[in-house]
Amino acid sequence: MDKAKRPSQEIPCKDSLKEIELRQSLILRSVPMAVYAVNAIKDTGAIYISENIEIVTGFEAEEFMASVDFWRSRIHPDDKDMVLGAVSLNSSKTNFEIEYRWKCSDGKYHWFLDRAVLIKGDDGKPKEIVGTWLDITKRKITEQALVQSNIELESALDEVNKLRKRLESENIYLKEEIKTEHNFEEIIGSSEVLEEVLDNVEKVAKTDATVLIRGETGTGKELIARSIHNLSKRNGRPLVKVNCPAIPAGLIESELFGHEKGAFTGALSKKIGKFELADGGTIMLDELGDLPLESQAKLLRVLQEKEFERVGGTRSIKVDVRVIAATNRDLEDAVNEGKFRADLFYRMNVFPIDLPGLRERTQDIEPLALYFMNKFSNKIGKNLTKIGSETLKKLINYSWPGNIRELENVIERATILSSGNILHISENLLDNHKKIEMPGSSSPKLEDIEREHIINILKTTSWQIHGDRGAAKILGMNPSTLRTRMTKLGIKKKTVPFTS
Repeated sequence: MDKAKRPSQEIPCKDSLKEIELRQSLILRSVPMAVYAVNAIKDTGAIYISENIEIVTGFEAEEFMASVDFWRSRIHPDDKDMVLGAVSLNSSKTNFEIEYRWKCSDGKYHWFLDRAVLIKGDDGKPKEIVGTWLDITKRKITEQALVQSNIELESALDEVNKLRKRLESENIYLKEEIKTEHNFEEIIGSSEVLEEVLDNVEKVAKTDATVLIRGETGTGKELIARSIHNLSKRNGRPLVKVNCPAIPAGLIESELFGHEKGAFTGALSKKIGKFELADGGTIMLDELGDLPLESQAKLLRVLQEKEFERVGGTRSIKVDVRVIAATNRDLEDAVNEGKFRADLFYRMNVFPIDLPGLRERTQDIEPLALYFMNKFSNKIGKNLTKIGSETLKKLINYSWPGNIRELENVIERATILSSGNILHISENLLDNHKKIEMPGSSSPKLEDIEREHIINILKTTSWQIHGDRGAAKILGMNPSTLRTRMTKLGIKKKTVPFTS
């Protein structure tokens, strides 16, 4: 190719100083950052500050160059000591990088990242401080939001862990409950005295009132407690049962209120107590009369103040628990004997429910016996369909000192021993049970003793049944229950007392 026709090679010329300054100015304007220089010795305003300071702060450059006090006066009060200490020449540092808040023309504090270096003169002494000032408000807002989110997340995780531990405790308790075989799963019967009890259960279940269930052993106190809980607004939370006599005296407080790790020998980990476990639900204190006096005082505080401390703990724990207590003892007698606190008795005796013994509801014996017969027949693979007439007569005439629990045991044994499809009771089965309560063959029948006692009490009250001085109060019975017993025993006014 001819050299003359070759394209000429252009040598790029260097940018002029003015073009470089223009380019730098445009670059600075594209970011929320200003460049500055201040005298390191003299306490004056800025020597130089980039034009985009107005874009960054809303103030013109002249205000920064007029006096250093303009910049100082708008530093956030909480950041001022930190900022002035960082830029002090007393510091051995030759550069710094700090974040702080500064009030812009919109009246709001913006976050700025201030990076600067100390320039020294030929004599080695400080001459100028040159740096950049970058608005990082958006970044800080994002960081703070992230920190807040982390705090909320940690709080949520902490709450989840608490709920998990609580659920674990509840699951352990429920597994223990599943292992327990209740005496009977349904309330069976239609006697007048039972209907009165169920009416009271329905009325009190809708409230949060404390209930005291009184009755002999084997009358179904726990079943009534479960019915109250199931009919209440608390049925979504557990019914936690505490069998007071079964807990060693030294561990009752730990069982009721829990303990902290190391609270006593053997406390290898923290334990949640039954009251905390029942929070939002119901706690049943079975056989309350067996609770030691010291524990009674702490129980009274829970009832009054709705709070307690774990054993070995110092923090008060508030709970919302409905209390149902059950006892086969006469707590009023226990109060008089100094074995039960009077103030606790009045707290617990808000709504008493008296359960009748099985001998007071003889018309319920047959349906109960049939229920237990079907239960045990299915369990052991027999095909019993009815109860023999003589057997039924024996069941109805028996006094049942052990109440429904005793009836269940008798029917279970009879189911095992019976052949064919009819339930029979052996001649000596109830006789063996009678020996526990009535060892002497010459002793009068229980119903005769009962009839004589009721008539004697009625005579002392001039046959008044109701009221504080009535026979029902003295006998510790509900007036309607007393009337039912009088009807069954054939007691009428002016009846001649039975004598043996």
